[in-house]
Amino acid sequence: MLKKHPKKIVSLALVLLFWFWRALPDPLFDQPTSVVLLDKDQQLLGAKIAEDGQWRFPYQAELSEKFIAAITEFEDRRFFYHPGIDPIGIGRALIQNIRNGRIVSGGSTLTMQVIRLSRFGQQRTFFEKLIEAILAFRLELAYSKSEILAFYAANAPFGGNVVGLDAAAWRYYGKKPNLLSWAEAATLAVLPNSPALIHPNKNRSALLAKRNRLLNRLFESGQFDAMTLDLAKSEALPEAPIPLPRLAPHLLDKMATQKKGSETTRYESTIDQYLQQQASLILSKHQVALGGNGIHNAAAIIQEVETGNVIAYVGNVVGAGASHGEQVDIIKAPRSTGSILKPFLLAAAIEEGLIFPNSLLSDVPTQMQGYKPENYHLSYDGVITAKRALIRSLNVPFVHLLQDYGLEKFHFQLQQLGLTTLQKPANHYGLTLILGGAEGKLSEITNAYAGMARTLNHYSQIDSRYYKDDFRRENYLHPERGISFNTKKDITKVAPVLTAAAIYQTFDAMQKVERPNSEGNWNQFQSSQQIAWKTGTSIGFRDAWAVGVTSKYAIGVWAGNADGEGRPGLLGVKAAAPILFDLFDLLPSSEWFAPPYDDMMELPVCQKSGFRAMDICEADTLLVATSGIKVTACPHHRIVHLDKSATFRVNSNCKNPSNMVHQPWFVLPPVEGYYYGFKNPDYTPLPDFHPDCVAMNSNQIQPMQFIYPKRATKIYVPIDIDGHPSQTVFRVAHRQPETTIYWHLDGQYLGSTETFHEMALQPEPGKHELVVVDTDGHRVQRGFEILEK
Repeated sequence: MLKKHPKKIVSLALVLLFWFWRALPDPLFDQPTSVVLLDKDQQLLGAKIAEDGQWRFPYQAELSEKFIAAITEFEDRRFFYHPGIDPIGIGRALIQNIRNGRIVSGGSTLTMQVIRLSRFGQQRTFFEKLIEAILAFRLELAYSKSEILAFYAANAPFGGNVVGLDAAAWRYYGKKPNLLSWAEAATLAVLPNSPALIHPNKNRSALLAKRNRLLNRLFESGQFDAMTLDLAKSEALPEAPIPLPRLAPHLLDKMATQKKGSETTRYESTIDQYLQQQASLILSKHQVALGGNGIHNAAAIIQEVETGNVIAYVGNVVGAGASHGEQVDIIKAPRSTGSILKPFLLAAAIEEGLIFPNSLLSDVPTQMQGYKPENYHLSYDGVITAKRALIRSLNVPFVHLLQDYGLEKFHFQLQQLGLTTLQKPANHYGLTLILGGAEGKLSEITNAYAGMARTLNHYSQIDSRYYKDDFRRENYLHPERGISFNTKKDITKVAPVLTAAAIYQTFDAMQKVERPNSEGNWNQFQSSQQIAWKTGTSIGFRDAWAVGVTSKYAIGVWAGNADGEGRPGLLGVKAAAPILFDLFDLLPSSEWFAPPYDDMMELPVCQKSGFRAMDICEADTLLVATSGIKVTACPHHRIVHLDKSATFRVNSNCKNPSNMVHQPWFVLPPVEGYYYGFKNPDYTPLPDFHPDCVAMNSNQIQPMQFIYPKRATKIYVPIDIDGHPSQTVFRVAHRQPETTIYWHLDGQYLGSTETFHEMALQPEPGKHELVVVDTDGHRVQRGFEILEK
């Protein structure tokens, strides 16, 4: 018969061979696995149970040597020598079964057990056993012995809902498998054969006897000495399963949300477990104090500057409770930025050549395009240096700076820094952009400061050049991003976002950031190391920020309520800054940044105005950014003509030029001078004109200026509690406050003021014209409109 049908035989053989070759499922195991998060040293930070309710950790290629010795000794001594089927083992099983009159041994090899595990739910029949034997042989052809052992270890049952060696080691012993003792490895080796023995209140003696028998066999095979055997037998069995660590639950959730499409659910993070634990403790400690004021949430992120690796990720303080949004990951949540963006604007303005750090900015009551920014303590300096405005986090000067720099340019600059939350056009945010009118993520803002530090570090390391990828996203997972400067395409002479000098001068100012006390004075925070840092507080006291950076680390802190509830006293300097400095105390000290001399130059700078010095300025030669050559010449010094006694101002209408004294004078606009004089008693306003001189012509300095309204505007007047409209207070500044000013509204005389030039009025709805005249005939006028609703 065989000779008559050779083609059929060949065809049948080919079909069987094809089936044999394609018989293994791909993948071999397709059960869902737990999402597992490890730290940089592969210590467990946390895990999420698999979708089928099992603690089944992902496949691990490397196994504990002790477990390999224990499992092969217990289940399959000839594992490393047979082709998946062990005839000796099968023969021994047959003899045992015949002697006992029942099945006491199946004769299955570990390879066959892997096949049985992969064919979960199949009946235990002779035919199924045959299929397992054939597939075991096929498995041996496809995989190495170590891979087959790894399949077994990852999918064997270890009691209850614990599947796989990794999960079992953590659930029963709280450690990774390669740290198991001989007794622990032996216990886990016998469990898949009888997983019910792990019950904490039953079968203890049976499990102990089984473990000890295996330990004896391991001793007899020469795996360890007699002392080790005695010590191993003295070890207690595990009790109830141990809860898995929850050291970075919010980062674990972040990884779980991105697992779709990933080849694994095992994530080796860049987190430092010790630092993560200590950071969590610090936040919890501060939250106890903050909770007394109804502030329930806090978050922090710590990042290495050079690698961009995140080494601590506390998405929210543990202990706030579900009712207070403990589960919300604040690190990735968009929140109102407050003043935390101000250093970016200062650096951008320095790079633009708009200002020096010591250039004066206007700090007076201001209304722009219907927007009225105010400083925290509602006090004003008249003018203040940009550096000092940052140190004290004043709002009004930075609104003026943003207007001068350009809203659209700054909006684009923030996007270049990595802020993805600015998804609307610049005019949507307006000038409020610099004071919290937009939202930002703690991770992105901290990463932007890290990018600035990285840029500055690399500038000094690679011959005054820049690395194109200095502003990149933070990194949470190993392997670390390798940074190489070997190819020309990676390095450029042009700064990718901000120049080194602009960053350095901004960081220098940020070292001296101050906090206001209850009296409105300013005190400097003290730290054991040099830190560039900034705080922010959102409108309505809903978000408190603090970000700090050194040459090695960047830290971001947020405090507030996850639901957005504002609380009095929720300030960056009070709620977030103390956490920031406690976190920096966990880290090694860092050297301060090297000055980027090749991006700096010496220029004469006016001592008083902080702009490029003119010949009439008292100047200091300072090291500034090379872009400083574009900074405008001092706008506040001018030559003033005085009589010979230097008491009065004069002009050619009343004095011969030969009888004049020509003297440089520091002159501020009237409103700025009005407020500046209160804080600076040494400020000398312009002298009065000599009585013999005629009134100034149009080219001379106007001594008066409206404080409110600053410019033509529409005014809404609210209704008081008595049902009548409120009064509107109009204010004027004069270089000589003691001068009498006469007020007129729509051609009607109202009265006069001296020293404090204010007038409370109740004009009817409609358009009006307010005119004020001083005793020297100087006149200013302002149109405005009173709205009914």
